[in-house]
Amino acid sequence: MPSRKKTKKPPRSKSPGSGARHPFRESRERYPVAEALREAGLPLQFDELAQRLGQTGAAARGRLTGERGRLTGELEKLIRAGDIIRNRRGEYCLRERLPLIVGTVNGHKDGHGFVIPDDRGAPIFLPPRQMLETMHGDRVAVRLSGTDQRDRPQGSIVKILEHNTQEIVGRLYDEGGICFVVPDNPRISHRILVPRAHQGGAAAGQIVLVRLIERPARTAQPVGHITRVLGEHGAPGMETEIAIHAHGLPFEFPVEAGAEAAAFGSTVGAAAKRGREDLRDLPLVTIDGEDARDFDDAVYCEPARGGGWRLIVAIADVSHYVAPDSALDREAQHRGTSVYFPNRVLPMLPEALSNGLCSLNPGVDRLCLCCEMRVDTNGKVTRARFYEGLMRSAARLTYTQVAAYLASPGAAHEPQVRALEAQLGHLHGVFKAFLVERTRRGALDFDAPELKVQFGQDGRIAALVETTRNDAHRLIEECMIAANVQAARFLKKHRLPSLYRVHGQPEADRLETLRQFLQGFGMHLPTDRDITPQDLSAVLQRALGSEEAHLIQTVVVRSMPQAVYQPENIGHFGLSLGEYAHFTSPIRRYPDLMVHRGIRHVLHGGNAASFEGSTATMAALGQQCSFTERRADEATRDAMSWLKCEYMSDKLGEEFDALVTGVVDFGLFVQVKGMQIDGLVHVASLGADYFTRDRSGFRMVGSRSGRTFRLGDHLRVRLINVVIDERKIDFELAEARTAQQRVRTPWQRRRQR
Repeated sequence: MPSRKKTKKPPRSKSPGSGARHPFRESRERYPVAEALREAGLPLQFDELAQRLGQTGAAARGRLTGERGRLTGELEKLIRAGDIIRNRRGEYCLRERLPLIVGTVNGHKDGHGFVIPDDRGAPIFLPPRQMLETMHGDRVAVRLSGTDQRDRPQGSIVKILEHNTQEIVGRLYDEGGICFVVPDNPRISHRILVPRAHQGGAAAGQIVLVRLIERPARTAQPVGHITRVLGEHGAPGMETEIAIHAHGLPFEFPVEAGAEAAAFGSTVGAAAKRGREDLRDLPLVTIDGEDARDFDDAVYCEPARGGGWRLIVAIADVSHYVAPDSALDREAQHRGTSVYFPNRVLPMLPEALSNGLCSLNPGVDRLCLCCEMRVDTNGKVTRARFYEGLMRSAARLTYTQVAAYLASPGAAHEPQVRALEAQLGHLHGVFKAFLVERTRRGALDFDAPELKVQFGQDGRIAALVETTRNDAHRLIEECMIAANVQAARFLKKHRLPSLYRVHGQPEADRLETLRQFLQGFGMHLPTDRDITPQDLSAVLQRALGSEEAHLIQTVVVRSMPQAVYQPENIGHFGLSLGEYAHFTSPIRRYPDLMVHRGIRHVLHGGNAASFEGSTATMAALGQQCSFTERRADEATRDAMSWLKCEYMSDKLGEEFDALVTGVVDFGLFVQVKGMQIDGLVHVASLGADYFTRDRSGFRMVGSRSGRTFRLGDHLRVRLINVVIDERKIDFELAEARTAQQRVRTPWQRRRQR
């Protein structure tokens, strides 16, 4: 395969009218700022630091004004990163020489907060008084000041390094002539005062965007001016607008990125097709949901000589179009992932690519990056190779169509399904082999139903429907997992810095909580050795089919750490895999795009030494991508919570079957069956008794009656309150009102007569 020419970097620009480089630029390269402070051994003023970096004398100051400006910019970057702190005397200090911890503030709805350290250390508690001057998302340097009542490390803020909250979405209130905005994000506990001159025509009760013009202080609330009115509270689609702005999601593409995407046109050019393996005669197919709009993966399977299968997983070659450090690349990295709301999608790439050239639409030529595998009858991949391909999808199939065929091949099916029945049969065969291997290694299988939102013609929520995963979902999932494993092994073999998708082992305290929980269901985890994926998989298998299966799955998930992206490969505990990377969705996930770049670099003759990307760069990128993933999850979860409250708002007084999903001192958290709607049954609604949570933490017991409510109990509840702004739903026991009517005082009976 012909190798791609490497584009040479342009030479460094020289100073005007001179063949020499700036002396300050030379000194900075030899003598970085942090090194200057280290060698000084003490804090330095700006002029002292500039002198050490080669800026001396009045004449030098005059000539190097631009370079001193660059020094100022460099210092500001180092301060934002937390590497350097400026003290009260205006001196620059190395943070590593100070007893300080740098991290990001994570606010709490009750007014306190936590600092999440950059070094992934334990979160540091910030009491409410420390949160008066800062806001959720700010980067700060804190000094440890002891521990709180729960024995957590507690800190005090020494310096706010960076304000990351500039614009806030919330509801405008007017009380006694004073206007203020209450943020929709519960992690921001400040109310933002809005002077009359800065209302921007907004009316009380509307949802608005407010830009901060004064930061909070110990004795003053923040002040802002309204930049945009999003609309009336409760208008259709408002939940998505609020989630987008509350979480700072990018929702408009820069002009440069849009222009780059449009410049590629709508068809694959002849030059782009050259040098690729032609797969257009193979019936590769995409299998997705009915509402899918972008198709980034296709599969093909046939029997292999000597037994087993030849499986091809073809993925849209996004890296061919999105060049490193292009406008498209910078915006994709900034977004990190596509965000899927129930009624709207924020794509990572402009639609000209995500729904056009990078979408494997049927009947058109598309560029792809392929993972071709030989799979034996036990589900093991015995051989694999990667290559750049040219494909033409034979059909766009849905999970429903494929599942129906797999369940009953002899029944009547649509013509395009019937035309591909041999291909679907082979895919089903390799899927069953993969299941054998999955069971052998003990990978966890969370088969919880997915909740779909159905909207009416007016744009408002009409129904909540649970959909269960079928064999078509599992088939595609297993093919993608196999390709992801091979991508990780390929990068590891060629020693290229990249992003692995890693999932660590559960922590000891969470495992102990899980053990206690499972004992209530007659299940036990081993205590004489480390927990393995097989142990947890056995628990899930035992719970399968029971009414508590979803609850048990949820608690098992909560016992494990979040999966993250990082260059250090520690394996994936949940999938019980030693190597794992995300390769199969470069349209909607930036880490997949980075994996593609690494693979294509090797395919074009490159090696680790010539790859532009260090482990340190990948570590920072991994943190960014993990953050954008969490941000997207939180935003979609907020929008769903709003929709669930809206759906329940006209059902006050109705009764529902629910499952107890949490026990706290102030009551029971329950989930409505079939709708995944969560709410609270307050302790006062449990009956005429003093109820307290017992030592196990999973039961609520009445001191007089001895009545017990425990995690996993099935209850009949009645809806009594919905507060959409707070995403709050309250229930009471359905028996409560009946009991109140049955037990009446003589005075109540006289009043009734």
